[in-house]
Amino acid sequence: MSNQQLHKRLNEEVVISVLERYLTQDLTIEETMQYLDLKRSRFFELLKEYRNSADSQFSIAYKRQTPKKINSLAEEKILAELKEEKKLIDNKDMPVQFYNYSAVRDTLLQKYQIKVSLPTIISRAKERGYYLKKRTKQIHDRKVITNFVGELVQHDSSHHLFSPYMDEKLYLITSLDDYSRLLLFADLFERESTWRHIEAVKSVVLPYGAPFKYYADQHSIFRYVKNRDKNSPWHTYTKFTDDVNPQWKQVLEDCGIKVIYALSPQAKGKIERPYRWLQDRLVRTAAKEQITTIVELKKVLQQLVAQYNNHWVHSTTREVPSMRFERALKEKRSLFKPMNFDKNAKHIDDVFCLRAKRTVDAYRKISLEGTSINVPKGIPRQTVNLCIVPMLEKNIAQIRFWQGDNYLGTQSISLQNLKTIVHF
Repeated sequence: MSNQQLHKRLNEEVVISVLERYLTQDLTIEETMQYLDLKRSRFFELLKEYRNSADSQFSIAYKRQTPKKINSLAEEKILAELKEEKKLIDNKDMPVQFYNYSAVRDTLLQKYQIKVSLPTIISRAKERGYYLKKRTKQIHDRKVITNFVGELVQHDSSHHLFSPYMDEKLYLITSLDDYSRLLLFADLFERESTWRHIEAVKSVVLPYGAPFKYYADQHSIFRYVKNRDKNSPWHTYTKFTDDVNPQWKQVLEDCGIKVIYALSPQAKGKIERPYRWLQDRLVRTAAKEQITTIVELKKVLQQLVAQYNNHWVHSTTREVPSMRFERALKEKRSLFKPMNFDKNAKHIDDVFCLRAKRTVDAYRKISLEGTSINVPKGIPRQTVNLCIVPMLEKNIAQIRFWQGDNYLGTQSISLQNLKTIVHF
């Protein structure tokens, strides 16, 4: 296909002649498209224009859709938005490293009802010095190709100052279906902990089912690495990488989910684009609306997630993530596996929990971080498994006791007594 526009390649008489030959069935559609050097959608658009107009009115000349010049108000607002962009880029604490001219265009339309083309904004930016050269893209060390939804879920977190009007940085935790690029989970937290990541897995597994694999980086929450994790309570000279399963990985294995790890930050390329999109729009919205609390920021995040999932056409798949996801489900191309918590009389809280083991003493008690807890049904001198579920809003943790396959009961304890097991 030629890059030149139709009116620069052919005159109107030739175009009309070819269209007439197609209408009289002298030419097939393939031959007509080849003569005019047009794609199918543009060909039918041109044919419709020809049919709806008399020969004297039909023209292939270029028709400008927007005004040649924008007014002074639009010029003023473009410059103001570009100045705001520069402030964000100059702030080293903000996760913004480039100008987002699409965001400027959207703001002008939504806030001021000013419609300006993207090339016009870029042109003004270059004229006034609000422009940065594109960086050379790094080649990914590892490329993951999937054919089913639920075949691979990418899980990650980032730590940034998402609003210039807030003093503390926040953690953004996300889970992304690799095939559809649908964001299955996204939320902001003041602190990162194992429990927050377990909650994220729970938010994916309960509504969608257990995926086949999770793809994560080598953070200590996700993986035990010898020599790096010397301060880990599991560290000994006889334990090597992956000899210990962190709490998060134990939850995934209970769900029947395999875990694979990215060998470098560049290897997690597929989740980087949604991250950049979310971070970029989140920061810009927070700056313009002067957001000062995590509650307000969470609302903006959920709006952006809905926009990304349901309206944004992904640059790689060329599809809207939610539509690609739903189509795969209809075609029965899903590896999400429904969870059956009735099996072995297990409760949801026996899977999505923090785990610990203790030995019941002769008085049917255990010691948990210096706190003595009664286990009335426990058999002395045998191990009891603890399934700990923090309830942050009540500042307590619910502990479910198991001895083998026997459920012994549930007790509650203050979170203040679990500072080693539970980090917030």
